Amino acid sequence: MNYAEEYKSKLTTAEEAVSVIKSGDWVDYGWCTNTPVATDAALAERMPELHDVNIHGGVLMHEPAIFRIEHPEEHFTWNSWHMNGIERKAVSRGFSFYAPIKYSELPRYYRDRRAFHLNVVMIQVAPMDSHGYFNFGPSASHMMAACEVADTVIVEVNANMPVCLGGYENCIHIDQVDKIVEGDNPPMDVTGKAPEPSEVDKKVAELVTAEIPDGACLQLGIGGMPNAIGAMIAQSDLKDLGIHSEMYVDAFVDMAEAGKITGMRKEIDRGRQAYAFAGGSQKMYDYLNENPECLSAPVDYVNDYRKIAALSNFISINNAVDIDLFGQINAESSGIRNISGAGGQLDFVLGAYASEGGKSFICMSSTFTDKKTGELKSRIRPTLADGSIVTDTRANGMYVVTEYGMVCLKGLSTWQRAEALIGIAHPDFRDSLIRDAEKMHIWRRSNKK
Repeated sequence: MNYAEEYKSKLTTAEEAVSVIKSGDWVDYGWCTNTPVATDAALAERMPELHDVNIHGGVLMHEPAIFRIEHPEEHFTWNSWHMNGIERKAVSRGFSFYAPIKYSELPRYYRDRRAFHLNVVMIQVAPMDSHGYFNFGPSASHMMAACEVADTVIVEVNANMPVCLGGYENCIHIDQVDKIVEGDNPPMDVTGKAPEPSEVDKKVAELVTAEIPDGACLQLGIGGMPNAIGAMIAQSDLKDLGIHSEMYVDAFVDMAEAGKITGMRKEIDRGRQAYAFAGGSQKMYDYLNENPECLSAPVDYVNDYRKIAALSNFISINNAVDIDLFGQINAESSGIRNISGAGGQLDFVLGAYASEGGKSFICMSSTFTDKKTGELKSRIRPTLADGSIVTDTRANGMYVVTEYGMVCLKGLSTWQRAEALIGIAHPDFRDSLIRDAEKMHIWRRSNKK
């Protein structure tokens, strides 16, 4: 049987494809741009007859149909590897839950089969090529691991999915696919236009950009501040930069178009921009499509701290919710309320420090406004709020940056950390932070007051 015949034999409707899902099954919705549409809608229609179906997914860029049905929690449970606003809103209904990860380990969670047995994976893919392969598009991430262990693999073909070239595990062969659904070819999910960087963003970006040498290899985290830094890099005099980042973002396209990226000083994947997944504008997807300069790869490769450490002058740029005077960094929650997830921040914090000449930067504004009370609050706190999650332990953090300055925490004792962090806090909060540090016995009498 040739590939065309095999394709025809496996082609079916979304309704028939999801008929294999039974009560009690574990189903995988992929990640980010792979999130299914037609098969998701078909599964939502089956809701009344199903119970205790667990679904994995993450970094949603559109609201799945199963989120829009009434009382889904009586039938489905959403387990997110990385939350956003769509998933957060469903937490209070008892439908959506966070599954903590170290992103580099995610493929192993599937292959070990300890936490769950995956019955069905259903994901969007690009159309089959002449060799019988369906490309995973911009989200290689952990897709191959999920497909390897699932009892049933359903691919939903989307003609608008870009073909993202890579080294391995960026596509699946028709022999490994059980059912093929031709969807309605919805346009790629895109993010809205990034807001103009604030004066705080610009100041932080100036401080970080000054620390980046020519030939550095970059990682940018999710969020407005890392993107603002990326935009400033695109307008800088830096040259011969490389990219090795779990997420590919629009700022990298701006850098490439400005001639900043060559990747020719990278010790591995020379000349190529490596990433595990991407989410952004249509312009970015068009740039990634069949671009041999870009390398779509599984996350256990991209986020492996040993690979990161092998790249000299590695610069990791991420943000955080807040930090305490001990140097514990929270990048994922507001107290007990989950905001996003750990992702791969720790992977890159560790890898950058192990890189020759490498640096990791945790960036944040010094303050934020409480949406409920309108009160201005400090992101540098005596201790993290009750229930807040430690994303990076106090021994992991390197550089911390606010609009008031930059400090390196490596090697500092508790009193030195307190002094350094208070020094980059908003001036209105410094006196109260000193008083708290004194109560916590991490403020020396010789410290300045």
